[in-house]
Amino acid sequence: MAKPMVILVGGGARSGKSGHALAAARALGARRAFVATARRYDDDLSARIDRHVRERGPDFATLEEPLAVPELLAGLDADVALVDCLTLWISNLLLDGAADDRVESRVEDLCRVLAAPPCHVVLVSNEVGMGLHPETALGRRFRDLAGRAHQRLARVSDEVHFAVMGLVLRLSPGPVAALTEWRP
Repeated sequence: MAKPMVILVGGGARSGKSGHALAAARALGARRAFVATARRYDDDLSARIDRHVRERGPDFATLEEPLAVPELLAGLDADVALVDCLTLWISNLLLDGAADDRVESRVEDLCRVLAAPPCHVVLVSNEVGMGLHPETALGRRFRDLAGRAHQRLARVSDEVHFAVMGLVLRLSPGPVAALTEWRP
């Protein structure tokens, strides 16, 4: 296999980022792992998670991991891993009581894995810095930590894509280009 790629895909809710990430992962390899960071907090969320697993179909092995994402990726035996999503991962860390420096340390752990990834990695994350100023202290911490994580992860990614209004732009490497379909 060629040097594994790291692709960071960001965007707002329902922007098309997850669909784009799935297409990228399918194009990058046959042995696919889907690293789901969502927790099954209630029946509604559990039903949504189950529906997403069915929609992906059997071509992805789904691994539910809300916290140990760097460790899971480091030991993964696959052609490509899709992590969906980083902002949920950061939320999980915060809701489990992690201090800001601990969250940033975990982001650095992930960056170390991504510096020499065991396979292609597609990371999905929500862009949260383009909306209203959060009302709560926890909301502001989350927004700031997610923004810093995105900046750090963009520096270790081979490509950065941004989904907005159903369109996907490749921001890096330049020049910026609209992507109409995924091609490795």
